[in-house]
Amino acid sequence: MRLSLWLVSILTATLILSGCGSIRSDKVAFAGVYFRSSAKAVGKQRDFFQVAVSPASKSIGGAREAGRYEATRYCIKNFGTSNVEWVQGPNTMDGTYAIENNKLILRGTCKP
Repeated sequence: MRLSLWLVSILTATLILSGCGSIRSDKVAFAGVYFRSSAKAVGKQRDFFQVAVSPASKSIGGAREAGRYEATRYCIKNFGTSNVEWVQGPNTMDGTYAIENNKLILRGTCKP
């Protein structure tokens, strides 16, 4: 009885700990940096969105790609498509990006 209780405890602990490893595994590094990014609708129309990526000062190229990735995730989650029509996108010429408080700001629309 004690042995089976001990084995169940070990298996439970192993399963719990193995689940903890997957929490971080969905993070993606861009240019060797893990960026914080978020996408949200602008106004009442969910298809028009804004992405904020920080810290942009670590790598503007990495922040651009992290923003593109977050935009793709947003459109797939909300509309089932990865097509984005950029208003202020990651392909903008260097030096013309909107950066506010060390956050790169991108804006676009999800297209079917």
